Amino acid sequence: MNDSLKQKPDHNATWLVPVACLLVGGALTGISTNLAKYAVDTGLTPLAFLFWSITGSAIILLIVAFIKQETLPFSARSIEYYFIAAFVSVAAANLLLFSAIPHVGAGFVALIISLPPLLTYLGALLLRIERFYLTRALGVAAALLGAGVLAIHKLSAPDTSVFWILVALCGPVLLAIGNIYRTLRWPDNTAFSALAPGMLVAASLLMALFSMVFNFSIAISVDSWLPLGLITIQACVFAGQFLLLFLLQKTGGPVLLSLLGAVGAIFGVPIAIFLQGEHPPEGLLLGGCLIAIGVALVTWGGVKMSTATTKKE
Repeated sequence: MNDSLKQKPDHNATWLVPVACLLVGGALTGISTNLAKYAVDTGLTPLAFLFWSITGSAIILLIVAFIKQETLPFSARSIEYYFIAAFVSVAAANLLLFSAIPHVGAGFVALIISLPPLLTYLGALLLRIERFYLTRALGVAAALLGAGVLAIHKLSAPDTSVFWILVALCGPVLLAIGNIYRTLRWPDNTAFSALAPGMLVAASLLMALFSMVFNFSIAISVDSWLPLGLITIQACVFAGQFLLLFLLQKTGGPVLLSLLGAVGAIFGVPIAIFLQGEHPPEGLLLGGCLIAIGVALVTWGGVKMSTATTKKE
């Protein structure tokens, strides 16, 4: 495989950069999940809330790119990248997750988005983007096992909708596919801060097209400040989340990137329990501990790999 198609971690960057991106980006992911539940509770539809939030975040990042005097690439390769990455990583994945939240809870969704590491890791190994490293493999396995414990408990609950659980579980699969795709097809010599707004603009266009084709309304009420306020907050959260996502992908690689969901669960579940009044998911203690151990092992393994590679160079 041509090395130009593989986005390898930047070994000149300190390990603190990807770890900081992972923690802050994960926190924003957890906040985003809970905002989506609250928005639906106030009467906003998942599609309308997602469309306007993504559109707002695209505008924010376009302004940032303009201030930094960065131009978005418009080659055939970059346009392909924008729309495929937007569909898999943003529009489809988030629409499935946001639609499932009212039925399975924000806490559960925050937990199952910790599932992509295994799929991402296996895909990265098969495509030779990532070398096998025992510490990272154990970390991914621990995070997956923790999420599996929580999912099994949720499926066994008597009042659970199996359909919406399956819908929610499709989200992590799409996120893992997106992690691999964005790594393989990263346009050459393109800054991460220029790719993020392009992807979000494409996601906004795709959701607008979806609403027109299937006659789903994206209208929102302007009679109250609450819907507009929630959309504004979510737009800012999305802008930071996706900007950090691309920076983490550039500095930490696809497997470390895939742990955003696991870190998001650590932040998102307590918010759902203490601020939104949800009942703690069954198996939370065991599942949460396994996920935390997994994040620590994958992060530590990445640091050791980076150090070893730097010494060889």
